[in-house]
Amino acid sequence: MPLQLKKPLVIFDLETTGINVSKDRIIDLYLIKAQPDGSENSYYKRLNPGIPIPPETSEIHGIYDKDVEGCPSFRDIAVELHTFIGDADFAGFNSNRFDFPLLVEEFYRAEIDFETEKRKFVDAQRIFHVKEPRNLAAAYSFYCDETLENAHSAEADTRATWEIIKAQVDKYSDLTPTVDALHSFSGQNDLVDLAGRIRRNKDGEPIFAFGKHKGKTVEDVFKRDASYFEWMMKGDFPENTKRVITRLRLQLKNTR
Repeated sequence: MPLQLKKPLVIFDLETTGINVSKDRIIDLYLIKAQPDGSENSYYKRLNPGIPIPPETSEIHGIYDKDVEGCPSFRDIAVELHTFIGDADFAGFNSNRFDFPLLVEEFYRAEIDFETEKRKFVDAQRIFHVKEPRNLAAAYSFYCDETLENAHSAEADTRATWEIIKAQVDKYSDLTPTVDALHSFSGQNDLVDLAGRIRRNKDGEPIFAFGKHKGKTVEDVFKRDASYFEWMMKGDFPENTKRVITRLRLQLKNTR
């Protein structure tokens, strides 16, 4: 059964300077925008991250400092990219934990308030690991019976991810072929921030998922330990997490 789209779906992959959402930068990105009518168009950019690319990272994806000389920065292409994405939902491979949060951080740094709360997120890795408990190359081999050539190329990885998602909804009859259902299956329903620092408990209340207040509701912590908010705002947390706790704090103040 083919995947049913109610709105555009952007399938994407990033190559970056590292894996720290707060500090690292995008150096290569490729997006496929799939439309409900079945048409597709793509967007690709090689970017200068503005910081050195660690040698150990370059050894993985093959992109070195010399390869990004003269390339635009993310800020240079931010408006163009934002327009390309529009109101689309997102899909990727391990994208919910890293690629999408980092992309949002880059938009924030470019002073674009990228909307996240109305979008759905499909993670092919999450579906793969739940359905067939193993990386992208293995998933591509399993679902598409193909060998992934040029792995760690943003274009190759993006195209492989899109083929995997389409094969997954075709293979599993109990997997509803809608973005809403895949969003839920990808494990996003209980996340409040993109980094998973704040989740929802069984009653739908935002709770902290880390640190000394792990498992406690945000409301209870902010009532009993007001300094925790200030600590988080000054800490090395993604901008998205800081915006989420600021919004929650304002909501709590307005309900008192």
